[in-house]
Amino acid sequence: MSRVPDVLTHVLVGYVLGTLLSFRYARLRPAHVTLVTAGALVPDLMKIQLLVPDGLVAHVLGVPFAWSPIHTLVGSALVVGLGSLFVTPAQRPLAVALLAVGAGSHHALDLLLVTVSGEAYAVFWPLLEYRPPAGDLYLSSDRWPAVVAGAGALCVWLVDRRRDTDRTPLE
Repeated sequence: MSRVPDVLTHVLVGYVLGTLLSFRYARLRPAHVTLVTAGALVPDLMKIQLLVPDGLVAHVLGVPFAWSPIHTLVGSALVVGLGSLFVTPAQRPLAVALLAVGAGSHHALDLLLVTVSGEAYAVFWPLLEYRPPAGDLYLSSDRWPAVVAGAGALCVWLVDRRRDTDRTPLE
């Protein structure tokens, strides 16, 4: 099964959320929208295991190791914190907030996935082993969520473009 529709959906939803935030907060620029979009991909950084398997890292480090905890709230928070180190100290609180919005949207969408067990993944691990009920709304291979997110992104982009042309240039 292809996961491309799932990744595309996360990116498009991140773009929509970032752009809507820029409508509300005038100081947010396109770079800030990009932070929300990048944050929406944070939980899927666990897919680095396709290139660098858990066993290889465990062998090199000499300790048990797994990439999968990145796809939890705590793992995403750690990656967001590390990602914020790439911006100036004055911009870090805003960067953390925007990356967290994106990562949160990813987790929210993943909790809506159809699962065989009827339970979602342990999103709160390692704090709790609790698995919330799955939303059973769509499969990660379904294309319709990407189409809906794409339509939303197109609408938001058109409104944003219209807003840019309505602004009077500074003299």
